[in-house]
Amino acid sequence: GQDITARMAQEQEYARLIDTANAPIFGIDSNGLVNVWNRNASNLTGFSSEDVMGRHLVNEFITDDYKERVQAVFRNALNGVETANFEFPLVTKPGTRVEVLLNATTRRDEKNRVIGVVGIGQDITARMNQEQEYARLIDAANAPIFGIDVEGSVNVWNQCAIRLTGFDAGDVMGKHLVNEFITDDYKASVQGVFT
Repeated sequence: GQDITARMAQEQEYARLIDTANAPIFGIDSNGLVNVWNRNASNLTGFSSEDVMGRHLVNEFITDDYKERVQAVFRNALNGVETANFEFPLVTKPGTRVEVLLNATTRRDEKNRVIGVVGIGQDITARMNQEQEYARLIDAANAPIFGIDVEGSVNVWNQCAIRLTGFDAGDVMGKHLVNEFITDDYKASVQGVFT
């Protein structure tokens, strides 16, 4: 009696915490059917928990280009292999996309048997749109802009750099900037700027 009552009270507290969390949280059972959908997930997508409960998350709410990858993340979690920081789009009720950064965690019952997956997400739509806007601004800038990674390999090469040098982005991406594109008499000084 008392053990069950305490467990039920604890489960109700967990459910309240999940529902009021400041992040979209959703869960699926071992068949991929939605069994957790908090208020933030509803606010983000426009779908109420009543709209989604019992429906297949991947088949009905994930864009076609990501269905296979998202299903693989959930399949892994159902096998005890959790995934952190996985980005994917969810379909909203109006039919638009929202970009979500997700941590998928295996859900277990009191006997430690896998019963599903719970995903805690973050809406990164605005961040991704901002990154795309920055990329467009860099590409269209009226000055040559290039970037390198920590190894010195080119990872940004805008349209003005293409016009100025004659090298297309495909010609330079991933290649070492100093070793391959700077003349010998300037290699040391340019490399010094980057280190």
